[in-house]
Amino acid sequence: MLEDQVKIAFCDPGKMLAVIEDFPGKLEEAFRIGRAFRIPTGWGRNVKQIVFAGVGGSAIGADVIVGYTQRQISCPVMVNRGYTLPQFVGPETLLVVSSYSGNTEETISSYKEGKQKKAAVIAISSGGEVEKMAKAYGDPHIKIPAGFPPRMAIEFLVIPGLLLFDQMGLIKLTGADFAEAISVVRRLRDNMNPGVTSGNEAKELAVFLHGKYPLFYSARDHFEALALRWRGQVEENAKVLATHHVLPEMNHNEIMGWENQTEQLEFFAPVFLRDAEEHPRVRIRMEITQELIRKRGVAFREVYSEGDSLLARIFSLIYKADYMSFYLAVLYGANPIENKSIDYLKKQLADKKD
Repeated sequence: MLEDQVKIAFCDPGKMLAVIEDFPGKLEEAFRIGRAFRIPTGWGRNVKQIVFAGVGGSAIGADVIVGYTQRQISCPVMVNRGYTLPQFVGPETLLVVSSYSGNTEETISSYKEGKQKKAAVIAISSGGEVEKMAKAYGDPHIKIPAGFPPRMAIEFLVIPGLLLFDQMGLIKLTGADFAEAISVVRRLRDNMNPGVTSGNEAKELAVFLHGKYPLFYSARDHFEALALRWRGQVEENAKVLATHHVLPEMNHNEIMGWENQTEQLEFFAPVFLRDAEEHPRVRIRMEITQELIRKRGVAFREVYSEGDSLLARIFSLIYKADYMSFYLAVLYGANPIENKSIDYLKKQLADKKD
């Protein structure tokens, strides 16, 4: 079925494949946007903690930033998903308001509260109410291109944020690392596009996951956001439930969940997201965990990041998830770009406003 171009086109009336194949181009455009943006002189000098306000596709970009910067930024950084902000947010907080559409109600609520708490705010959106608020408040605003599903705009929600932190002197993002990331995702596109019929890792993963319940496992350091990303892409693109967990935490609870539910085990499909630089003890934990799962008679797969720099390795796994979840949608006969349940929920919420 995944070799049938007519079937693929039939399942993809919204042209999700074209969006996926333009990933390298969007990554380059995101870099140009981030490089062109300039923060006002003296802005954000008193920052002692950083909070991202966002949900859904907008928040996953913030998760990636947190994972990428965790060994570089010395102040606390967190992602806040909801209508309200933590009590500690105040004048020494950098609040990054991230809403792809600019109209996310939870994020707008957090934005308003952040202003009340006198946080230093920078906004990222393609327009909408967030852009209007930023102009009214006089806050810096990074405008990103509109027209994509939020989950497929991750390039624009990660790269400008990283370059913002680079500009503030909080991290160092080198041109060489970015160039490698572009090179890696281009190579992956050559290896995973629909025309590749043999050795296509994304297609093989989709076949493995089809008809099963996917479980995505990764190391916590740097890659926790990637396990969540794989889960989210499967859920939104292929419209099937999935779950994720991280090591070592998973070894202290979820590993026990594999002991029973014998009749259901055949429907489980674990995928381990691996990285050459994962902690040596985590690597051993991965191997032991796989041994325990194998003893339960359950097959699993490993997916390795590619590249030398952390940036390239992160984006390689992001891109693999995009292709894999697209092919999985095709196997289920699902339209990968539409999200009817989310649209319905938003409409119902809009009808029930106070």
